[in-house]
Amino acid sequence: MEEIFKEKFIERYKELTDIDKFIEYSKKPLRKSIRVNTLKAETNDVKRRFEKRGYKLEKIPWCKEGFWIDGYTIGNTTEHFLGYIYLQEAASMIPPLALMPKAGEKVLDMCASPGSKTTQIAALMNNQGIIIANDDKIDRLKPLTINLQRCGVSNVVITLMKGQWFGSREEKFDRILVDAPCSGTGAIRKSFKIAQMWNPNMIKKLANDQRRLISSAFESLKQGGTLVYSTCTLEPEENEGVVDFLLNEYTNASLEGIELNLKSNPPVLNYEGREYNKEIKKCLRIWPQDNDSEGFFIAKIIKK
Repeated sequence: MEEIFKEKFIERYKELTDIDKFIEYSKKPLRKSIRVNTLKAETNDVKRRFEKRGYKLEKIPWCKEGFWIDGYTIGNTTEHFLGYIYLQEAASMIPPLALMPKAGEKVLDMCASPGSKTTQIAALMNNQGIIIANDDKIDRLKPLTINLQRCGVSNVVITLMKGQWFGSREEKFDRILVDAPCSGTGAIRKSFKIAQMWNPNMIKKLANDQRRLISSAFESLKQGGTLVYSTCTLEPEENEGVVDFLLNEYTNASLEGIELNLKSNPPVLNYEGREYNKEIKKCLRIWPQDNDSEGFFIAKIIKK
């Protein structure tokens, strides 16, 4: 199955990780995982309901509402239809936990659809305060709306606009999540097409868009506010390179460490002859082989 990876891809990723381990885990099916929606249900009650019916659940160490689950047709269960659970990849639960939203705050989810992280943020806020859930494509608002309604989220306003436009507005937010559109190389386990579509020119275009999104988000942040930038790609240009750009552009941007119970690898500080800001070592770089999950990158930025 290694032929799904282009030769240039393998050459590139050999420099970044243990390529054999990466390919081994990229071949493996992704473990199913759920997050209990505490707006509608209690974690232990949902766990008992599934175990009664023969499902096996394993706690996700970094998310107290999260479980890996063995079993079929989880999307057809009563718990899913009633919004007691959200089918969410385990590593995808990390960015809202890093954001740490509080009840009563004003939060922006800049690239919100289909709503996995928005619903998690709403649960962490206990439906108190306000979330602006934005996306830039109208067809993506339908799944977002359905998931928000299913999960009983009542503190969200949905907007349709380019994320880059937020920075020009006067409104400022306590916390902002930018889960940026990316090349998705951490999610090859979901679809081998990601590896087949990969090309360096696409990476450069995406990184350019991501720099505009993170700049807009930082300008939309209140002083003392928190910005979390995340992707499910493992490309340094889309991750460390974007954060390095922000730190160079804004002297009042500061990185903060993320303390969660998971395995990670050191971020990339030197790539293709370019030295990145040493503060980037505080970011999380998660490879699929680290926790048997998707690969993810998460940076937590404070506006000083």
